Amino acid sequence: MGHWWERNILEPGKLPLLLALGAFVLTFVVTRVITRLIRAGRGPFGNVRAGGLHIHHVVPGVVLTVVGGFGAVASERHGAGGAVAAVVFGMGAGLVLDEFALILHLDDVYWSEEGRKSVEVVVLTAALVGLLLAGFAPFGVNDMTQEELQDRGGVIATIAVNFLFSLVCLGKGKARLAVFGVVVPLIALFGAVRLARPGSPWARRCYRRRPRARARSLLRAYRHDRRWSGPRRAVQDWIGGKPDPRPVGASGDR
Repeated sequence: MGHWWERNILEPGKLPLLLALGAFVLTFVVTRVITRLIRAGRGPFGNVRAGGLHIHHVVPGVVLTVVGGFGAVASERHGAGGAVAAVVFGMGAGLVLDEFALILHLDDVYWSEEGRKSVEVVVLTAALVGLLLAGFAPFGVNDMTQEELQDRGGVIATIAVNFLFSLVCLGKGKARLAVFGVVVPLIALFGAVRLARPGSPWARRCYRRRPRARARSLLRAYRHDRRWSGPRRAVQDWIGGKPDPRPVGASGDR
């Protein structure tokens, strides 16, 4: 265990990344526990207010992210300062992304249906950082040999092709696969060769005169959403709390 720790964490300088990820996840979990207790009216916690203004935790999150980010840039990679800055940055990022939906909608949608986006972004971020810790590099550079890495043209070509896969995947309306495909190109390749989702830029442009492909796209999207939307929502509710029911007659816009 000690040999693995030194070879995979300490020697590559990944300790700050590990500390940032740990602080990020722990801060998110603690924040969600506290907000759920406040929502239920239990415990000694309450919303922070100043002069009648509700101070959302994204505000201290931004401050911690800025302090931790600049601290990491100014400190040594293997020093204690870098480790402290990584923890501060992780805490700030956890607070900020916990209210990602508020930033996206510019509205207090924390306990609404739109607030699920915050949980989704946090889980996605933690998974991506976990892949980086596991040794994956963006655009598949980790899969190249030392001889291939010395060839700049080969490196640039590999990055360009893998980036193209992610871009095609994004154009087909598969944002999650596109994001993960940046780190694991095989995922982006899988999404790029599959049918586009209905309403995506690719479907609107390429399926306009292909009714059969458009029908297959609609059917596949319907089957996929029917199979996975329920479990995905259940996991999101378990992690972040169940959203408030939408008032009858309320529109989807906020």
